[in-house]
Amino acid sequence: MTTSDVHELVRSAIADIAPDVDPSDVDADLHDDLGLDSMDLLNLTAVVVQRSGVEIPERDLAALRTLRHLEAYLDVRLR
Repeated sequence: MTTSDVHELVRSAIADIAPDVDPSDVDADLHDDLGLDSMDLLNLTAVVVQRSGVEIPERDLAALRTLRHLEAYLDVRLR
């Protein structure tokens, strides 16, 4: 999966979970800036795991604060 594929996967996942969120600001904090609550974040993670096949351990979730963090996390694990 290319970096571009990862970017599209994350954009698609956020659109499914929170269609009113603008995914163009990849550095916005998912909770503080974009307003996702804990259930939204869990759902986003579940969709990303399902579509990518990459397991995201609970201990890693706190570090995935932005879409850029999530994309970088996936990019490393899919190479």
